[in-house]
Amino acid sequence: MTAPRRRSAPATRAAILDAARERFGTTGYDRVTMRQVAGDVGVDPAMVVRYFKTKEDLFTEAARFDLGLPDLDGVHPEDLAAVLMPRFFAVWEGDAGFLSLLRASASSDAAGAKMLELFAGQVYPALAAAAVDRPAERASLLGSQILGLAFARYVLKVPPLVAMSRDDLSEWVAPVFRHYLTGPPTVC
Repeated sequence: MTAPRRRSAPATRAAILDAARERFGTTGYDRVTMRQVAGDVGVDPAMVVRYFKTKEDLFTEAARFDLGLPDLDGVHPEDLAAVLMPRFFAVWEGDAGFLSLLRASASSDAAGAKMLELFAGQVYPALAAAAVDRPAERASLLGSQILGLAFARYVLKVPPLVAMSRDDLSEWVAPVFRHYLTGPPTVC
């Protein structure tokens, strides 16, 4: 008979966070229980409570991201999409936690608040630095474009968007990035 495998505390904590991100993203904040997350990892629910105290604390930790957006101060408007899109693709395609938060934000007030916090703390300052004026409006408009694109391509999986290469998609959105951050406001 083989002795059960021992996990290290950091590995167990990381496994719990990974399982929580998956659960919150697929099930939504309101329907996830700490017991389910524990079951996904194969640990006692008390272990989840030990590390995270409450479901809200678990969610807060699972929804913590550093998007690593570049400094856009001094980036020429023509180059905005070329600078930003590789970073967004890296987040969208390389961090299941972000997509889980994006999915959950559509149906959960708590997830929506975390997404807004992420936008206000990381996306807004980066985009506002490149805005020629009215940074709040310009950054918010471009942020809505970016979130909409991520939602349509990676959550809804709109076929033409999924089929586009990264380069093609970047070329299509480049004029939009430029307009939102540096173009004249258009009033109809």
